[in-house]
Amino acid sequence: MTDSAPPRRIWLCADDYGLSPGVNRAIRDLIERGRLNATSVMVVGPAIGREEVSALRTAAANSPRCSIGLHVTLTAPFRPLTMHFQPLDGGMFLAFPKLLRAGLLRRLDPEIIHAELMVQLSAFNEMFGRAPDFVDGHQHAQLFPGVRDAFLTAVREAAPNAWVRQGGRNQPLARRLGTPKALFLDILSAQFRRRASRANIAFNPGFAGAYDFSQQPDFSTLMRQFLEGLPEGGLIMCHPGFVDSIRSPTSANTNTLFSGVRICRPCWLRTRLH
Repeated sequence: MTDSAPPRRIWLCADDYGLSPGVNRAIRDLIERGRLNATSVMVVGPAIGREEVSALRTAAANSPRCSIGLHVTLTAPFRPLTMHFQPLDGGMFLAFPKLLRAGLLRRLDPEIIHAELMVQLSAFNEMFGRAPDFVDGHQHAQLFPGVRDAFLTAVREAAPNAWVRQGGRNQPLARRLGTPKALFLDILSAQFRRRASRANIAFNPGFAGAYDFSQQPDFSTLMRQFLEGLPEGGLIMCHPGFVDSIRSPTSANTNTLFSGVRICRPCWLRTRLH
């Protein structure tokens, strides 16, 4: 980023609050240090008890610009909150590839998906005493065919003032072709944005944060790449975490975002968190 770049306000959102104590602690630490301004909560996660909710509410209260959203979860290894959810695999949601395949083949029941999402939205409301500021999806499931319409309907009904996350980038096609995962999100997001617009539901105008988890990342370089072309109100997704009994040392991203955020701070001089 150069000095001539116009100042922008962006969202830097940590996903997966509730996944593990180490993830929760990392997210709260970054919120308290002003390095994050959004996090999304998994109400079906194994580490989302009363104390973890209270600690997040306290951290966010001391950082007024921090928004808390719902991280809708529909993929394994997590389990649904509704009794009759289908399809399942061993009592758990389908794995990400199987859910996507089922959606593409139109084998998902929108009413069942909608019912599960309404219960997850209700659980968030019970935990935090209010509706979420925004709603997104674990492994981007909110973008999938067979899920997206039920997702948007549930948000409109249970959190009418919330905005939703789309995963498309605001970049020329030539620049988008080099990252297959991000290009896949671009394709899914195009239809999602059209449907959200028709439903009068706001969404982030740009997105960044997808990269190859199989490679050891250089977060300083990645953050600069993420910021290039990100518009006002754009969102960067991240997944910080400390190693713990749930999140092993081999988990993707574990315990690395802290150094990346510190290194990249200078390139935010003309970029402001919301």
